[in-house]
Amino acid sequence: MGHVRELRLPGGDRAAREPWRMAASALFEMGRSSEIERRYAARGGAILAQMLARGLNSPPTSSVGRWFDAAAGLLGVREVCSYEGQAAMLLEGLAGSHGPAGELQEGYCIGADGTLDLLPLLAHLIEQGDAGYGAAVFHSTLAAALAAWVNAASDRTGLRNVALGGGCFINRILATNLRERLEAAGLTVFEARQAPPGDGGLALGQAAVALARAKG
Repeated sequence: MGHVRELRLPGGDRAAREPWRMAASALFEMGRSSEIERRYAARGGAILAQMLARGLNSPPTSSVGRWFDAAAGLLGVREVCSYEGQAAMLLEGLAGSHGPAGELQEGYCIGADGTLDLLPLLAHLIEQGDAGYGAAVFHSTLAAALAAWVNAASDRTGLRNVALGGGCFINRILATNLRERLEAAGLTVFEARQAPPGDGGLALGQAAVALARAKG
């Protein structure tokens, strides 16, 4: 099926709690490194730009959660968070308050190797002065992109059952929008019911496996 285009994590795990770093990473991928120092001068943007250019302490990630962080950073929603996932929650709240917005028609592309690239969407957000509208467009475009990505994989493989898993599906706007799109395409969608779709459900599954092995 491929994967989501990777972004770099400048500063490693620290980037998961500092959305401005993910915004800088997105700017770097767009070839707009000169804007990093200008936008984030007070936070040492020049040093971060050098880290990205040299690949220093900047491991790649394909986590969709980091794309949420990048969007929040570019929209000015939050530059530094108290905990991982806070920026994504704030972004969801803004989108909910604004109400639905149509997706950006050219906000993503799917490569020949199946890689889903959301960089055009982030480039669009840079120019948005209304964070609520930007958050709504981000959610609708992400749902449209994921639906197109899954549908393409379904056409290639013939598989018609889809399981939605990962912490991003705690986001009800994204989960609901994507489920509706996939079901409209005739796919059967499975979602977490008795445990959360993110780390909590993963931990429960790990515990169940450990218990089964201990009994075995």
